[in-house]
Amino acid sequence: MFMTSLKQALGKIFKAETMTASKNIIGPMNHVGIAVPSIVEAIKPYQEIFGITDITEPKALPAQGVSYAFVNLPTGQVELIEPYGESSPIHKFLQKNPKGAQHHVCFEVEDIHEAKAFVEANGATVLNEPRIGAHGTLVIFIHPKNFTGTLIELMETPKH
Repeated sequence: MFMTSLKQALGKIFKAETMTASKNIIGPMNHVGIAVPSIVEAIKPYQEIFGITDITEPKALPAQGVSYAFVNLPTGQVELIEPYGESSPIHKFLQKNPKGAQHHVCFEVEDIHEAKAFVEANGATVLNEPRIGAHGTLVIFIHPKNFTGTLIELMETPKH
């Protein structure tokens, strides 16, 4: 009986060790998300001040309540997001930041389901089940309380 309990306890410890933060699951930073009241207006400074021309056309992502456009840069992207629909979660954010502000930072992961289990095992609060994001891959969001007030998006690295 004692040996069975000991084996079970050690099994839990060793399983937990394989899920500890000493393992790095994070790949490259993919983008910084900026919530804005108007994507069209938010694009202008990137064009006029920086001379950037590689900017995607705005698209809607109704399932997440946002419209988005990507400002493509040599080492990543800026994702401009505006509310889509009355129930968009971005409305509340823009009430606190009416001119717009950084909304989230997105990192790539190899496997979103493994990443979700990993961060939850290490105490993070995941805000959603994996769902399709703006890049067409699965994403999750981690509560800002786990990262000094910053909302973190994890996206599965595109398979192309």
